Order: sequence, then structure tokens, then C-alpha cells
Amino acid sequence: MTEGIKLDPDSDPWDKITIDLQFHAKKSNMSYKHLARLLGRSYSNVSNIMTGRRRIKEEDAEKLDAHWELGQHFTWLLKQARRQANQDREWFKAYLNHEAAADTIKTYEALAVPGLFQLPEYAAALIRALGTHDAEEQVSRRMARQVILSKRSAPTIWALISQNALDWPVGGQELMRDQLAHLLDLAQRPNVGIRVVPRSAGAHAGFSGSFTLLFGETGDVAHTEASGRGRLVESPSEVREYWDRYDRISQSALPECASLAVIEKLMKEL
Repeated sequence: MTEGIKLDPDSDPWDKITIDLQFHAKKSNMSYKHLARLLGRSYSNVSNIMTGRRRIKEEDAEKLDAHWELGQHFTWLLKQARRQANQDREWFKAYLNHEAAADTIKTYEALAVPGLFQLPEYAAALIRALGTHDAEEQVSRRMARQVILSKRSAPTIWALISQNALDWPVGGQELMRDQLAHLLDLAQRPNVGIRVVPRSAGAHAGFSGSFTLLFGETGDVAHTEASGRGRLVESPSEVREYWDRYDRISQSALPECASLAVIEKLMKEL
């Protein structure tokens, strides 16, 4: 059995399915070739399923449960994973409502340019790198969110961006140069502030990951990435914790003028 992508069964129900598939296949000494015959799929398709790159379908779960005499084990796991996916769509819908109504947005990005500041080509390069099947649709949705930058009552956006996110050539050097130039253009808007957390800052409060704070009429919330999955934080005490973390990261960031000079320097070096 070959190794697949890094799996996190404690946080991702789809990874739990993959781990269980690997366990039962190994326990029964079943090869990919044998699994392919059982499921009526190609060898490459089964290989992708067993390494977490593809997901099983309902008929697959039923065949596996019957073959390994597991009752409805995989059938139940599949229902749980789909239920979680529906919940994820609901929280993200709630997040978008908060974002669209926000008066102030504060974001820290450790690995990439903030989504609201991304060029379509940059967003596409990131999304396709994840092996997403509906990449074009996701890019379109991300670009649609950027309408808030141009509306009459556009929110004030304060962005702290790690230098790592700025000198990593996503999509190649030419695309990254265009993306950095776009950041410089955005920084000229009166409602946009961009500051860089330089690598020379060493250890800082942003090492725990990217997050966004949204303040507005719909309430103050935070959005954070946890084990590759988003989470909407609505508890006032938790939101305050992210607010404090943002302030601590800000202490490690360069002033705005120096930050823009760093971006311009990186752009010229590409």
C-alpha cells in the first residue's frame, strides 16, 4: 500500500473513512487490485480512494460493509461525513453574511495573500494545488466576495501578512509579481492597510495559524483555520482572544511604509 496525503481522522470524517479503509484492507490482506474488482472501479481510482485523494460513494460503502461483514460501518461513516459537509456549508454561509456586512475586517495570513486581495489567477493556482474538482466555481465565488471592496460603504481592512506568504511564488514568478503589484495598488486605498510581518521578527503570535476578525452590525466574529478546516468563532470571549492575538502579531509587523517597501522590493526581485 502506498502512502497518501497526511490524514487527520480526529478532525476530518473523510480522513476517518480513509484510515478505516486502510486498516480493514491490511487486516484482510486485500490488494488494490482485489479492491478494484470488488468495487467495480479502476486500479488508479481505488488507489486514489485508499490514499485519501478521492471519496467513496454509497454503493462502495455497501459493498465494503457486506464483504468485510461490518454491518453498516462504512455506510454510517459516509452519512456522518456528508452531514459534516452540510454543516460546513452552513457555517461558511454565515461567515459570508458577516463578511458582507462588516464595517471593519482584521486579518492575519501566514501562508498566502488574503482572499479578498487575491487576483483570480493567484486564487486559481492555490485552489488547484489542493486537487479541488470544482476549482473554477471556487475561484468565481472568491472573486464575487471581493465586491465589498468597491461598494460605497466599503469596510476598513487591516491586513497583517507574513513575509513567507509574499515571497513564495504561487503560480510562478510572473503571476506573483502581478499579485504583489496588486497589493501595492490596494494599499493606496484609504480603507486598506497592509503591514508585513518580516522573517526577521522570529517567533511571534502568528505561528498558530491564519485567522480573520469581522466587526459589524451582525456581531463580532472570528474565522480560523483548524487542521485544514474552517471554524466560525462567535463566542465573545473567544473573539477577544483572537483580537488580543492580532494585536500581539501587530507588534511584530513593520510600519506601513516599510511594509510597502518590502513588497516593492520582493516584486522587483521576481
